[in-house]
Amino acid sequence: MRRPFRKLIPLFVILSAAVGCSGKPGASSGEIDGVTQDASGRRVVAWIDPMYAQGPPHTYKSKHPGIAPDCGMTLAPLYADRSPELSAGGPPATTSGYAEMTIPAERQRLIGVKVARVERRDLSRTTRAAARIAIDERRVTQVHTRIDGFVETLYVNVTGQLVRRGDPLLAIYSPDLLAAQQELILTEKDKSDLGRSLAQGARARLLLWGMQAEDIEKVVKSGQPMHAVILRSPATGAVMTKNVLSGAHVAPSDALFEIADLSKVWAEAEIYEAELPYVHVGSGARVAVAGQTLPGKVMFVGPVVESATRTAKVRVEINNGKAIFKPDMYAEVVFEDRIGNVIAVPDSAVMQTGTRAVVFVVRGEGRFEPRQVRTGAKVSGFYEVRSGLQPGETVVAEANFLIDSESRLKSALEMKPETGNQKPEEVRHESH
Repeated sequence: MRRPFRKLIPLFVILSAAVGCSGKPGASSGEIDGVTQDASGRRVVAWIDPMYAQGPPHTYKSKHPGIAPDCGMTLAPLYADRSPELSAGGPPATTSGYAEMTIPAERQRLIGVKVARVERRDLSRTTRAAARIAIDERRVTQVHTRIDGFVETLYVNVTGQLVRRGDPLLAIYSPDLLAAQQELILTEKDKSDLGRSLAQGARARLLLWGMQAEDIEKVVKSGQPMHAVILRSPATGAVMTKNVLSGAHVAPSDALFEIADLSKVWAEAEIYEAELPYVHVGSGARVAVAGQTLPGKVMFVGPVVESATRTAKVRVEINNGKAIFKPDMYAEVVFEDRIGNVIAVPDSAVMQTGTRAVVFVVRGEGRFEPRQVRTGAKVSGFYEVRSGLQPGETVVAEANFLIDSESRLKSALEMKPETGNQKPEEVRHESH
């Protein structure tokens, strides 16, 4: 490191004197289109950061020699014969930091190059979440009496008992119901208009108080009132709550039973906010509990995200006709979001640099072309490619990092100015 530096000291002194006379480094050859030229005789179209080939943040360029503000290195000349694009006013050819290159077949074998074809695939994204089985709130029925009375017989006296619509729940004695039945029996015997009107009124009161139409007809035919009127189940399901005992006084405000129809249940899951775009109302899902899996359908996605967990609630409706799933069971839900038939490549073929995605396209005869692509979803080991590739092309699927290194090196060497045209300050910076 010291010997070359000692040889440069006399040259540095002479050049310093020249700079002192001219006022600007490298300005002795004048300017072309406002760009300071050097003494090489080749046209300089810009002065750039020596690390320009590596991309951001080394993108500084100037019309005059100087120091790169991002790294403190001396700007290097970029010649017109190295970058025709820049001479026309566009970006330099090596701005991407990559260059097309050729690798012999033997070297490809040594570094383990493997390729894959670009083709269309049916891709779908899956999202997994833990869930809890819950009762469908729309299938819960509360049972009330519509009149004051006393429970004489309790037909359903166990929580969890299964009942069908129309099954007797309890028998209730009510003086008002008994009086209305007696009035109906008497007025039914009166065939006058007034009698028929009073009979219709009595019948309507009994219906409004919850007495079944078939029970009313029995009373009319037998001519004997029912001492205790049966209160029947308005729904089919399991008795989830029982708030009544035999002999108890009941009133319309009392919720006697809660009956839940479990033929359909919910799986309630919590989805992280990053996964919410892939879960949609109406999309399919699979729900698994204790080795049993049933299909479901997303029917609700929560409108808010919990601040503590950063999750939103999602409900999946499941047909549970065989009663496999029971409330409060833990389950796993797999949501499926079909992306469609898209152009795809193996995910190992795409190099993500942070600001862009690059693949190496096989051009034949050992040539590889770096190409920037726009990617979409990454699922099942494949990237969706939205632009930059066409089906049928071949890309490097393995060892692309080694090809990338050689491509960047080649690009950097193509941009690096010749040592003989560098100023002593530039050589000194490189030696360090």
